[in-house]
Amino acid sequence: MKKTSRLFVLALALALVAVMAFPAASPQPAQAQGGSVLDQVLARGSLNCGVNGQLPGFGYLDTNTSEWSGLDVDFCRAIAAALFGEVTPENLIFVPTTAQERFTAVQTGTVDVLLRNATWTLQRDTELGLDLGPVVFYDGQGLMVRADSGATTAADLGGASICTLTGTTTALNISELMGSLGLEYELVVFEQASQTIAALEEGRCDALTSDRSQLASLRTTAADPGAYIILDDVISKEPLAPAYIETDAKWANVVSWVVYATIQAEEFGITQADVDSFLTSEDPAIQRFLGVGENVSGTLLGLDNDFVVNVIRAVGNYGEIYERNVGPNTPLALDRGINNLWTNGGLIYAPAWR
Repeated sequence: MKKTSRLFVLALALALVAVMAFPAASPQPAQAQGGSVLDQVLARGSLNCGVNGQLPGFGYLDTNTSEWSGLDVDFCRAIAAALFGEVTPENLIFVPTTAQERFTAVQTGTVDVLLRNATWTLQRDTELGLDLGPVVFYDGQGLMVRADSGATTAADLGGASICTLTGTTTALNISELMGSLGLEYELVVFEQASQTIAALEEGRCDALTSDRSQLASLRTTAADPGAYIILDDVISKEPLAPAYIETDAKWANVVSWVVYATIQAEEFGITQADVDSFLTSEDPAIQRFLGVGENVSGTLLGLDNDFVVNVIRAVGNYGEIYERNVGPNTPLALDRGINNLWTNGGLIYAPAWR
């Protein structure tokens, strides 16, 4: 063999070794390719927020008015207000996602943040390349049946067909529950929440399982909401939280502290109606919170220093968001319960604003 041929073979072998040792990188989401999501969103001039679209009280699009509403939707608005000073149709784009595709939408960069009644779990936090939090609603899985079914607890559902959504934690939870009770059942899965309530109404399933808040929401869409009851069983812990791409601490800080801003505002008693009156407060803690004067606040996050003021002007405090969308005076009629402030015996709590 000629020397040049031997050199060619040697070079080829070394190249193959290099390829095997350093395989081609997997496609990265847009966030990983272009720096922080914060920088991209500000440069783009709009926030892509993944939501439900079919869940009254949390993420709902009224097809008659084209108006979006819901607790998750309001947190999308809060983030947009923090970023741009106000919320407009141009700077906040709602992206409807199914339960099956919602996390993929974050991974691929289709959405910048997901606020779609998503449960914060160990597996999702460690295996999907995502981070979640803070919790915006503490929930638990439940069961809904026809009021005339005779069922009062999960133990009465032996042999029942139970509807749920694909791509959620509910299927595993109900399987574990029914197994612990020694009961046989049939699981019927659907892609859309609207399909599950339709199946219950049509008698294609005997019970519907989901987060209790979602059950209350779906019941409002039934032809006769009074024909259905939510059983007292609480099957699991379901802390619902925003999700965003992992390894982007800058963006995670923005999302987190916007949520905390609504919580701290309620603790201070600052509302959407009176936030401007607090701008002249002499309380150092409130001055620091609102970014008044020389106090550093939003600049630590890469936002306007008074971003908190813009958030409260846009959506109010956490209590206002809750009461407006899911509280006792709404069709869902959900008491605050553990979603009350820590000062009122609940779990809602913001870190120190310093």
